[in-house]
Amino acid sequence: MPSTMEITNVTEFEAIAKEKLPKMIYEYYASGAEDQWSLKENRNAFSRILFRPRILIDVSEIDLTTTVLGFKISMPIMVAPTAMQKMAHPDGEYATARASAAAGTIMTLSSWATSSVEEVASTGPGIRFFQLYVYKDRNIVIQLVRRAERAGFKAIALTVDTPLLGRREADIKNRFTLPSHLTLKNFEGLNLGKLDKTSDSGLAAYVAGQVDRSLNWKDVKWLQTITSLPILVKGVLTAEDTRIAIQSGAAGIIVSNHGARQLDYVPATIMALEEVVKAAQGKIPVFLDGGVRRGTDVFKALALGASGVFIGRPVVFSLAADGEAGVRKALQMLRDEFELTMALSGCRSLKEITRDHVMTEWDRPRVAPRL
Repeated sequence: MPSTMEITNVTEFEAIAKEKLPKMIYEYYASGAEDQWSLKENRNAFSRILFRPRILIDVSEIDLTTTVLGFKISMPIMVAPTAMQKMAHPDGEYATARASAAAGTIMTLSSWATSSVEEVASTGPGIRFFQLYVYKDRNIVIQLVRRAERAGFKAIALTVDTPLLGRREADIKNRFTLPSHLTLKNFEGLNLGKLDKTSDSGLAAYVAGQVDRSLNWKDVKWLQTITSLPILVKGVLTAEDTRIAIQSGAAGIIVSNHGARQLDYVPATIMALEEVVKAAQGKIPVFLDGGVRRGTDVFKALALGASGVFIGRPVVFSLAADGEAGVRKALQMLRDEFELTMALSGCRSLKEITRDHVMTEWDRPRVAPRL
C-alpha cells in the first residue's frame, strides 16, 4: 500500500482508502449503478478529448481565480456534496470544510452529512453551499433551508436526479446501512437521522420512504419562495431541461449524473456538457460534476464551456486516506496539474481557455489540415 507521502495524483488515494475502510463503506463510495457503464464512461470520456496547445506565449504569470455566483474563489475546482463523510474518517465533514477553506474554494455539504450545517459552520470561515434533497414533509425542507441560511451557507444545490435511489448492487449485497455510531446529523431530532437495516440497501429504503418522488419544476419555483439563496439545479444532462431550469429561475446548473450512481447508460457528464452549455446561452453558469481526476480534466471542462467543476470521490478517498491533510493534498494536486495544463496550453487566465484549445470526436474534421 502506498503511503500518502508517495502519492503523485489523486487517483492513488483510492487504493489507500480501499485498504483502510470496511468493505461495505468502501464499496458504498466507490460503486455506481447497475452495470457501472456510466461510472467507467465518466472517466473514459475525458481520455477521448485531446488538446490543441498554443506555444510561445508568456505564461510566467497564471491566474486561476474565478467567481461563482459572485463569490471569489482561488480556482475553478470545488467540492461536491458527498454523504456520510464520517464513515471515511472520524473528522468527516469538519476536515473537508477546513481543507476546502484552506484551499480557498467552495465546499458543498450533503443533506445526508454526518455533521450538521451548524457544526460545519463552526469550523471557521469559508464559502459553503448546501445540497438539498426534498423530503415528502415540506416542513422539514423549510427547516433545513432556514438552518443552512442561518449557518451562513451561500447557495442551495438542489439534487434533481434522485426521485428514487439508483440500483447500486454493491450496497444491496452488503445490505448497506450507516454505522450505528453515526447519524444523518441534519435530521437528528426529526426521527429521520437513522438508516434502518433492511434486506437490501438501507439507503435505498430510506430514500423510498422519505424523499419526495413527486418533485417537479413547480417545486423549484416553490423553493424560491422560501429562500433568497440562489438555487443550483444539480443533475441536468439535456438541453431541454437546461431551458426549463432557466425559465424556472435557477441561478446555475450542475451537469451531473450523480457520480454514475443513478441511471446507468447516461452519457458521461463531459459528453453532456456542451449540449447544456449551448442551451444555456450564457444566461446562467454551467458547472460539471463527475469523473474529474486530473488538472487536464478541469481544463477540458472549462474549454467545453463549464464555469467550474465539482469533485466528489477524490475528496472522500483522500479524506479516508489522511483526513484533512489528505483532502488538502488532493485539492492542491488538482490545482497544480490544472495550472500546468494552462501553462502548456498557452493560457494565462480562465477566460483565455477556449473551445479551440480542445479537439473532440465530433469536431475532428473541423481542425483537419487543408492539404
